[in-house]
Amino acid sequence: MAAPPGPRPFLGILMLQTRFPRPPGDIGHPASFAMPVRWRVVPGASPQRVVRERAQGLLAPFLAAAQALVAEGAAAISTGCGFLALFQVELQAALAVPVWSSALLHLPDLDAAGVVTADAAALSADHLRAVGADPATPVEGLAPGCALQRTLLHDLPELDATDARAQTVAAARRLQHRVPTLRQIVLECTNLPPYAEAVRQATGLAVHDILSLLHRRWLELDPT
Repeated sequence: MAAPPGPRPFLGILMLQTRFPRPPGDIGHPASFAMPVRWRVVPGASPQRVVRERAQGLLAPFLAAAQALVAEGAAAISTGCGFLALFQVELQAALAVPVWSSALLHLPDLDAAGVVTADAAALSADHLRAVGADPATPVEGLAPGCALQRTLLHDLPELDATDARAQTVAAARRLQHRVPTLRQIVLECTNLPPYAEAVRQATGLAVHDILSLLHRRWLELDPT
């Protein structure tokens, strides 16, 4: 008699400690994925610490959470915040499975691309270099202090989806106006994919995000 199949491989995702709503398309919503996913919250990893404090002191707890997911059977690791690109090299060096830390990993494969981010003031050349991207890549953020940015960075329990869509589209249009040669946009923030289609329609440009990265890399990995 044949042995029963082993446990199905899954994608492990290292999540920030948050309470804000996560609609379909967000990295924290189960309906966002076509593959099995398991999430692990990293204690103390608030949006403020990760985004505006550059995740100082958090590499060890993120690595411990990643190792626990790999021990449970994760075939690859991702994260719940694009700013964790800063840990791409360290996490990949420490783990025996692929690490896809951020949608910014799209950039080395794209031409004439720019980034829409949750916080342009916090996204530095260091984040771009960490994933092998051009540090001069144009970046545009959500309007400072807008409702969506406040929800994400201050971890508020309310999310106005209509306004969030409008703010994301507005940031993309500002980037397109500033860089007329732009052909592609990468949404850095893992909470912006719900509005990716609206950005495509508004700009006419190709739009990439963490979900498109993860699904493509997962198919290439073929963890059967």
